[in-house]
Formats: sequence, structure tokens, C-alpha cells
Amino acid sequence: MKGPAWPIAALLVGYPIWWALGFGGLAVIVLAAPMVVILWRRRPIRVPRGFGLWLLLLAGYLVSGLMLAEMPPGTYGELGPGRIIGYGMRLALYTAILIVVLYLGNLTERELPQLRLVRMMGALFVTTVAGGLLGVLFPSFHFTSPVELLLPGWIGENPFVQNLIHPTAGQTQKVLGYAMPRPEAPFEWANAWGSNVSVLLVWFVVGWWVYGGRRRRALAVVLIALAAVPIVYSLNRGLWIGLGLAVLYLIVRVGGRTRVALCGGVAVAALAFALSPLAPLFAQRLDKPHSNDIRAFTVSATLAAASHSPVIGYGNTRNATGNHRTITTGKTQWCTGCGHPPLGSDGQLWLLIMTQGFTGAALYVAFFAGAIRRHWRDRSPAGLAGVLVMGLVLLYMFVYDGLFTPLSLYLISFAILWRNASPAPRHEGRSIHGGFR
Repeated sequence: MKGPAWPIAALLVGYPIWWALGFGGLAVIVLAAPMVVILWRRRPIRVPRGFGLWLLLLAGYLVSGLMLAEMPPGTYGELGPGRIIGYGMRLALYTAILIVVLYLGNLTERELPQLRLVRMMGALFVTTVAGGLLGVLFPSFHFTSPVELLLPGWIGENPFVQNLIHPTAGQTQKVLGYAMPRPEAPFEWANAWGSNVSVLLVWFVVGWWVYGGRRRRALAVVLIALAAVPIVYSLNRGLWIGLGLAVLYLIVRVGGRTRVALCGGVAVAALAFALSPLAPLFAQRLDKPHSNDIRAFTVSATLAAASHSPVIGYGNTRNATGNHRTITTGKTQWCTGCGHPPLGSDGQLWLLIMTQGFTGAALYVAFFAGAIRRHWRDRSPAGLAGVLVMGLVLLYMFVYDGLFTPLSLYLISFAILWRNASPAPRHEGRSIHGGFR
């Protein structure tokens, strides 16, 4: 794509290339650099409402770095390269996605039409479905990326960094008591795939169904049907709840004939799913909520640790002593079930509480809740979709980390809402007009 919109196209449409190179979720940080240069040349720069909240979140994260060497009671470990790298990468991400928001909000409709941006999100949905099917069919598929080859071992072998730079198709876990593949490609974690596919599905429907012709709509139905396979195989209850609430939201908010058609479509889809081979797997997952105990332990331990630094947090996650079964920490030959996720890794809310204290969590919630409040009356397709995504952000913060690609997609969705409701630079209109009737 020519013109100043090329970094956005490179990020969304070109994402599979970034993933194969080993950048993946780090692509937004790389592409933020040319965006800054272009923005600087087009001053003055417009900013959205709520901009100050994100700046405060960034400032708070800088201050939280003072606590990186501290260890709250009930945790263990020492300040090392891994903790510093994790802190630095999160700081870079929080800064980069804010740059992306400003960049999108300062492009004119001629430079980047709103519908084209929405369809770019839809293109990434297609990529996500393809990656999900790859994870279901070939879950052990992986390869060493060029970035991984170039990085020194002490960085590339860090578990946090390894998840970002080493492309894998899926994770094989014993969620049901036996080994089952969970799709991951082209993102960092299986849970990131679940969060991203739901957000991208929202924009895919707007771009390919609401504003699509007959051929595009037919293809959309096929792709959504294919997406059901990795969505179920993800064994991701948070994703399933999010999709269910999204359907309820749309039924309530759309009107007249659209509501009737939507209810009819949902009924047909539900019947087809109930008769498909996917339904027993779905029911089996609901019957085995074994991860609840793990989450309960990490959340309670996170809150206990964060209470010792409630205002600025600890800058990064920490490891707790013991887990939900035993006081022993870490896996051993005689206790392979020991160990647990780091404190703050069970959801963006808990991550913020651990890294930035309750202050950071409050700023995050206020940012997205404020977007819902300001744009609630926007009944255009993009307005309804954007408010829905903001609601999903507040839901998913209890179960999903926002790092790395989820948070990027959350903020791009925020930018679409901003573009849809505010006057464009040089007085060019940019709303995708027309509410549902």
C-alpha cells in the first residue's frame, strides 16, 4: 500500500510475515518508529479523549520500575535479566500502541478509509483462522525464526522472549485429562489466540458481512464456520463466554428486522453446532474446570503480594512460594505437578495490579470504560462493534493477559471508535454511516 497508511497495512495484513520472521507481537514496536517520524512531520497532532489516562498509565509504569528488585512476602527470586527484559518489553509495548492510536487518528479518510481499516482487521481474522486450523491439525509444528537465530542465547532462551520469537502452531495440554492441541498460531499464547479471534471476528463481520456484497457474505459464512473448529478446540471458556455475551449485546442493541434476522441466524448456527462433532468436546470441557483451582490460587496470591505495594506495584510479575496443591515451589522429579504461572499472569487486571498496583488497574479500567460511555450512542456498525470490543476488553482482563497482540488489537479498535466519532483532519468525514434498523 502506498502513502502514509503503509505501516498499518504492514502490521495487520502483513502480520503472517512478521510472525514467520520471529517478530510477531513485537511488530507493533518496530512499526511504531516510522509512525513517530511521519506524525512528527504532520504536527499539530490530534489526541483522543482519554489520552491523559494512558499517559498516566505509562508514567505509573515508569515509576513502578523502582520496585523491580523488591520481593513481596510469599514470593521468591532475584532481580535478573529476565525481569528487566520483561519490564522493558511491556514499557515499549504500552508506548508503541499509543503511537499507533495517534497515528490512526491523524490519518485522513482519503489516506486510510475507515472501511479499509476495518477490512484490514478482517484480513487478520482470516490469518487467525488459518493459524488456528494449523494448530488443530499440526499442533507440533514449529520452526526457528531468523530473529531467534540472531539474538544472543541469554536473551533468546528467556521463556518470556521465547514465546514471542519462536513460531509455534499450538500447545498440547492435558486440560481434559489427556493430551489435546490448543491453537496458538500466529500469536504468542493459546489464550492470546482466543482473545484475538473474538475481537477480529467482530470487525470481520462489519467489513465482510455488513458492508459486503453477496460473494463476500457467502465467503464470510464459510470462514466463520471454519473458525468454529479451532474456537472449540481452543478449550477456551473465556472466549466462549465472550462470544456468547457478544451475541446477546447485538440482539439487545440492534433493532427491528436486523434483530429478527440475527436471532434466526443464531438459532440456525446453534442447531448446526449441536448436531456437529464439536458439541461433545465443548460439553466435555465444561465438565472439567480443573484450571479454576490454579486461577484461584494465583489471583489470591497476587492480591496478597500487591497489597504490600498497592500504589505503584512491583514493575513485573513474581513467582509465588508453593502452588494450589503444595508449599513446594517448582517442578521436581518427585513433584511434577508443582509450579504455577507467575503472579499476575492470569489476566490483564491481575498483571496491572501486580506490576502497577491498584492505581494502574484503575487507570486501565477507566480508559476503556470511558470509551464505552462516550461512544455508547454511536449506533453505526463501527460504533456498535467498537463499543462491543471495549466491553470484551473489560471482560477479558479477568482471564487474559493483554500482551502482546491482544492489547494492540484493543487499542486499534479504540482508534476505530475515535475515528468514527470525531471530525477528521482537514475536515474530511470518516464515519461509516448508517445505524441498524
